[in-house]
Amino acid sequence: MNPLTLEWIEKAEGDFIVAQKIYRSRKNPVYDAVCFHAQQCAEKYLKAFLQENQQQIPRTHKLLDLLKLCQEIDPSLAIIVTDIKELARFTVNIRYPGMDADKDDAKIAFSAVKIIRKTFRQKLEL
Repeated sequence: MNPLTLEWIEKAEGDFIVAQKIYRSRKNPVYDAVCFHAQQCAEKYLKAFLQENQQQIPRTHKLLDLLKLCQEIDPSLAIIVTDIKELARFTVNIRYPGMDADKDDAKIAFSAVKIIRKTFRQKLEL
């Protein structure tokens, strides 16, 4: 596996671990952070897939744009489009005033990222 792919995966796993810990927190959970780190995990797995397939990685947080690039390599990734759409609303904006996540948002985001993570780990043979 390409060393840069592994770096993307390590970063994605870090975001997954943070999202998971916060999501499971019983005391003062920060739902915005769950959603943000779930989105970041998905973004980094999409970029890892592009990296492993020798594709240029665009400087973007737009998950749907990244998914379209990944689908050019593997059209079967269409199966995660709904999950990608769920996370797409939690880009960097969730970290600033004007947008807040609640418990339901966090549940949806964490469920979506688990599916996306599993899909890409299978595709990357991890």
